[in-house]
Amino acid sequence: QVQLVESGGGLVQPGGSLRLSCAASGSIWNINHMDWYRQAPGKQRELVATITSGGATNYAGSVKGRFTISRDNAKNTVHLQMNSLSPEDTAVYYCNVVSRASAYADWDDYWGQGTQVTVSS
Repeated sequence: QVQLVESGGGLVQPGGSLRLSCAASGSIWNINHMDWYRQAPGKQRELVATITSGGATNYAGSVKGRFTISRDNAKNTVHLQMNSLSPEDTAVYYCNVVSRASAYADWDDYWGQGTQVTVSS
């Protein structure tokens, strides 16, 4: 099993910044891609950003140029730097990690508990 612990959410004014972090621990031999999703009230969960094991990144169009995803492979952590935040970014943000416990194990999908980000004046 893998545990994900998220941190860094909170209340911020429009135009402000926040940095989310997600630390993975447990039975980890290798991590494939690491992602951030978000879910706003009444909306479906959406992919915000993803980063591969090699460091390649991809972003949702709505956050491109404002958000930056990064990872520290030595610490099994992923970060999301969010700048120029707007009320439309208000949501619960979830970390998602695809990892395996050994070279022969299947890849498994794990989710964090979610962290609230509220952008409001």
